[in-house]
Amino acid sequence: ILFVLSAFRGFLVDFTRRKMARYSHEPDNATKSCKARGSNLRVHFKNTRETAKAIRAMPLRRAVRYLKNVTDKKECVPFRRFNGGVGRCAQAKQWGVTQGRWPKKSAEFLLQLLKNAESNADYKNLDVDRLVIEHIQVNRAPCLRRRTYRAHGRINPYMSSPCHIEVVLTEKEQVVAKAADEEPTKKKVSKKKLARQKEKMMRE
Repeated sequence: ILFVLSAFRGFLVDFTRRKMARYSHEPDNATKSCKARGSNLRVHFKNTRETAKAIRAMPLRRAVRYLKNVTDKKECVPFRRFNGGVGRCAQAKQWGVTQGRWPKKSAEFLLQLLKNAESNADYKNLDVDRLVIEHIQVNRAPCLRRRTYRAHGRINPYMSSPCHIEVVLTEKEQVVAKAADEEPTKKKVSKKKLARQKEKMMRE
């Protein structure tokens, strides 16, 4: 009986873990944040990682505009880590690097994910214009195997590199300017200075 109970408990734990997706980052204020994620996406891991790194900490509106510019080749994605064999372009100068590309498919997948997160923000009645990408992460997914046929009857692997993506948006707090004091603050006078002033008055 104990064995059956422990097995059932393990099944329940495994079921709840599968049902509730776990994120690697939890926002400080959950009520002012929203999440979105995608698993086993058929898009290159390396290109998507560099694109996600470029939009981290961007406001949501600016990130959407930037990704659309990438698909139109008006702005490039700087390649900093996975930059072997990546060509140079003039648009990368604004990021302080020389190597850049326009990964269209990665930009389109990230746009869909941001759109999903924006819908979640609308559901939670958050101000979309003040949302900022607090956290975005791209992880490798298990490679998918296909085959390509070569000369002399050989078969070579034809692998793909999918990825998992998760994003957390947070509503930025509105900064309110401090109101100016109507009356100028009076300078504090020390006790010694007051005593000296009294002595001066007495002498006069």
